[in-house]
Amino acid sequence: MIVKQASRLNHVKEYYFSHKLREVGQMNADGKDVINLGIGKPDLAPPAEAVTALKNAAENDSYHGYQSYSGLPELRKAFADWYLKYFDTTLNPASEILPLIGSKEGIMHITMSFLEKGDQVLIPNPGYPAYESAAKLSGAESVLYNLTAENNWLPNFKELEAMDLSKVKLMWINYPNMPTGARGNKETFEKLVALCKENSILLCHDNPYSFILNKEQFSILSIEGAMDCCLELNSLSKSHNMSGWRVGMLGGRSDYIQTILKFKSNMDSGMFRALQEGAIAALSMDQAWFDSLTETYTERKVEAEKIIDLLGCSYKGDQSGMFLWAKIQDHYKDAIELADEILYGANVFITPGNIFGSNGNRYIRISLCQPSSLLAQARERIEKFKLER
Repeated sequence: MIVKQASRLNHVKEYYFSHKLREVGQMNADGKDVINLGIGKPDLAPPAEAVTALKNAAENDSYHGYQSYSGLPELRKAFADWYLKYFDTTLNPASEILPLIGSKEGIMHITMSFLEKGDQVLIPNPGYPAYESAAKLSGAESVLYNLTAENNWLPNFKELEAMDLSKVKLMWINYPNMPTGARGNKETFEKLVALCKENSILLCHDNPYSFILNKEQFSILSIEGAMDCCLELNSLSKSHNMSGWRVGMLGGRSDYIQTILKFKSNMDSGMFRALQEGAIAALSMDQAWFDSLTETYTERKVEAEKIIDLLGCSYKGDQSGMFLWAKIQDHYKDAIELADEILYGANVFITPGNIFGSNGNRYIRISLCQPSSLLAQARERIEKFKLER
């Protein structure tokens, strides 16, 4: 390189799936035909109504120009209606909702809008790696807090209250949880809101898995007093199989939204109008759409559990989300050893829990984003590999 990279990248690694999928791609090019059970990329079709709305809007010559940084008023209203119907939460579409080009960008927007050098941010261990990466890019210090199986992967309030929180400005939570599949509950959310209000911490709830193997949708913003100290991210990626469309949202108090919009407006030029029209149609889907998702993922979970059983791992059967999280046997050094053994021996890619933090070292994660038939094929490959060893 002629020009040295910016120092802010010195402590940020390439996203695990970015480099691992290159390796899987090379294995496929070499004729290995790897079955990918690693990444949470929905393989099902979006609602037909959303696709039709997208097509129709794309044919309108006037829809191809720059759009508002705040999204269409109709889209904000559709998000507000969705939250009222399924999350029992009232949000003002004019001032308390901000459409995003995917909720992942919202993680960076929130981080860059509120954190700087000298600030601290509480990040779950295990948790989504993007939380820590965003913190590092902002110059803030990441402070990990423990999620453990013994506490049902919920925050340990005794540990949190014993911490020095004087420099903590922001805290990330994520329920239904990725990667563990644990569900949150009202009592936990009430305690989190109280903790963050007491310590002047902005509590950010990343909430994209609400409709996957989860009967009760819940928003942190429904808790009394939450609007004072909370933001919530949501997305159509998982709930409507629209991950490539990059449509998400941020909900919260208007002054927080305006602060984030100040940053966002310097980063993009709005979402393509046709995508917004498609999202509006998707948000109008009734309960039958989500029931269909539940039926499909339930069938796939049964097949994934057979793989976990074959690997001799242990797991809880009531997990939410589109993954299965399981504890590995003691004779493995860590989850990477098991994951690589299966990848190179059976041509099946599963995710080692190490990438989500040290509390994931003894766990693996299997994605349910493949048809039941392919999950069954993966099990047969692993079974054959184990017999031939």
